[in-house]
Amino acid sequence: MKTVEDHPVKSEHIATGLNILQKRQNKLSMMSVLTGSVFIVSFVAIFIQQDFIYSFFGLTQTVEQLHIPYSIQGIVSEYHNQPDYLFNLLGWIGWFILKVFCSMVGAFVVIHFLKKFKFFAIRFQSFVLKFVAWLICIILIWSAFTYIQYDMNDDDEQDQYELIHYKQHIQESQIAQILNEDNSNDTVKAYVLGQVALLHKPTDKDVATSYVAQLVQAERTQHNFIEYGFKPEMIWTMQKQVYGQAMTPLAKSIEPKVLKADQISKVVNIALMALSALLFLFSLMFYSISRRLKGRIHRIQHQIEY
Repeated sequence: MKTVEDHPVKSEHIATGLNILQKRQNKLSMMSVLTGSVFIVSFVAIFIQQDFIYSFFGLTQTVEQLHIPYSIQGIVSEYHNQPDYLFNLLGWIGWFILKVFCSMVGAFVVIHFLKKFKFFAIRFQSFVLKFVAWLICIILIWSAFTYIQYDMNDDDEQDQYELIHYKQHIQESQIAQILNEDNSNDTVKAYVLGQVALLHKPTDKDVATSYVAQLVQAERTQHNFIEYGFKPEMIWTMQKQVYGQAMTPLAKSIEPKVLKADQISKVVNIALMALSALLFLFSLMFYSISRRLKGRIHRIQHQIEY
């Protein structure tokens, strides 16, 4: 069997050339992974960008978390630190990006490490087995990060769950009992319990409609309605979720913000679709060139050995 040493004239040049090709192939593989990861993030962003943009304007398309007006915050001590929806959304996006990059890159690192063992090196010669192993690594790493994410956020979510949870009737919820014991204003009750009904899984539409109707009537008849400290964006969201449109002046005052958010969302959506298409093409291109270089390296090594 001939080796590189049997070619004294060209052996050094061949080894150098192979080393350069190997480095290029590694760089192209990493570029393929990187662009593929960014593609996944940008593709998913197409579906969540509207919620993200809405949150910058203090809006949500559905009730996502309980807003307690200042007039009763003192009696709801268990939930005095209300989480910020935008902050939570940014945190979720941050975790998602972290999981995508760590899962994909981590899977390649694990596969590269396992290939050092003869048992795995032989089996990873099959592209199918190698891909399955890579996919399993992604799932395991993703699951680990997901567990850490939800373990860190569990306390805040548990506080809200205990406050608003009920099985049959909304009056069973802790927040309803607190409001009843404090003899809170009926309009304040309607505002809070309307949110609770919309947060219920599944949505308690009939109860929510009843409470939102009370709010609509109260805004039309009570001159001091604005003094309750209700959030206009929440009023808009509740009416939008129940009626499909803003019904009262306070809710309609939010419409300009909604229109602006929708305009920005359309532009961002087009940009993300174009970006996703480009990233997908680049990822395929880098992967294809990397595979060709890898095949070329193997052919050269095979010719040298034999």
